[in-house]
Amino acid sequence: MQGLLVFILIFGVLVVVHEFGHFYFAKKSGILVREFAVGMGPKIFAHTGKDGTAYTIRILPLGGYVRMAGWGDDKTEIKTGTPASLTLNKEGVVTRINLSQRQVDQTSLPMNVTAYDLEDRLTITGLVLEETKTYPVHHDATIVEEDGTEVRIAPLDVQYQNATVWGRMITNFAGPMNNFILGTLVFILLMFVQGGTPDPETNQVRVTDGGAMQMAGVKDGDRILQIGSSQVSNWEDLTVAVDKTTQNLKKGQSIDVLVKAQDGQEKTLSVTPKSSNGSFIIGVMPGLKTGFMDKVVGGIRESWQGATVIIRALKNLITNFSLNKLGGPVAMYQMSNQAAKSGLVDILYLMAMLSINLGIFNLVPIPALDGGKIFINIIEAIRRKPLSQEVETYITLAGVGIMLILMIAVTWNDIMRAFF
Repeated sequence: MQGLLVFILIFGVLVVVHEFGHFYFAKKSGILVREFAVGMGPKIFAHTGKDGTAYTIRILPLGGYVRMAGWGDDKTEIKTGTPASLTLNKEGVVTRINLSQRQVDQTSLPMNVTAYDLEDRLTITGLVLEETKTYPVHHDATIVEEDGTEVRIAPLDVQYQNATVWGRMITNFAGPMNNFILGTLVFILLMFVQGGTPDPETNQVRVTDGGAMQMAGVKDGDRILQIGSSQVSNWEDLTVAVDKTTQNLKKGQSIDVLVKAQDGQEKTLSVTPKSSNGSFIIGVMPGLKTGFMDKVVGGIRESWQGATVIIRALKNLITNFSLNKLGGPVAMYQMSNQAAKSGLVDILYLMAMLSINLGIFNLVPIPALDGGKIFINIIEAIRRKPLSQEVETYITLAGVGIMLILMIAVTWNDIMRAFF
């Protein structure tokens, strides 16, 4: 249960932060955000803000989305003959179109819709008491959809396609950008939680619980001066010395380690390294720099190193593709479950790495991903005119199809690896 809660928390935070980037810069670019949803599926709460955005919470606590006017398949479709109720202001202009039978307004005007234009001319036509009538629709009118969600209509001037190319580009980039920012902030928080940032320039160490050095009596803050015949002055020296000293070591054999305790006393200890994945480890980590700026800089450095690792892995995936190198929700749940068992430090590390991973992956120039949209924006900037909405929709649908097939394949592969 704890692992599931951690999974929901991490996945939810990553996606909501990502979508908030799109949301914020869409509004700054003049694009109407019709809905900002936390979660997926049927809604359980909705509130329409003064900015015209419907803020909803949906029943499945996995992810969320931003519904921008005119983007993708965001269309208001009313079938001929659909019953609706219209709310009119004093000037006879429609301010609310209710298509839902769940929210009945006794003061509204009933109509069976026969025609409408909610993007350009802003009119709605239909049968009212068997007489055909046409009413003007207010630019900021709302429409209650069949599932009860009330959103603003989407006139052409506030649609995604009519924002500047730079506005669209920053809107698309803002999601990954937020993930990079979140990953860096979580890494900085991690440095404070663990008391500092690893210092590879010193021979001062921290011991792992139950590790060989702890069993030999070494404590956090002690210094390792020598391993076997190799002198140690920093972390690189230490790792090289361990590899050299344990090269021909057999399981159960010990090595000599010269340690300087925090009180200045030096002593040679007999340490029995533990075997792990074909090599030997002595159970230590680099000492910590504990200054405020050390922690901040350390968090930034960790995020950069994490991004470098992910980019190398992505490059390797492209050159040597294998489903085993990918992980979907099942793999993410397994990692969350393991992190939950290990504690807060591992949870924060996982969240930071996944956030950076999400940001980098979304910048891959595949249609349906943010990188694909940015690529289209670059083409539009070069052409100095946007692609037609129809062409962009076809490209996006092709990308969605590819991503859907890949997601199904990855999830199936995760299930097979986990349970069979």
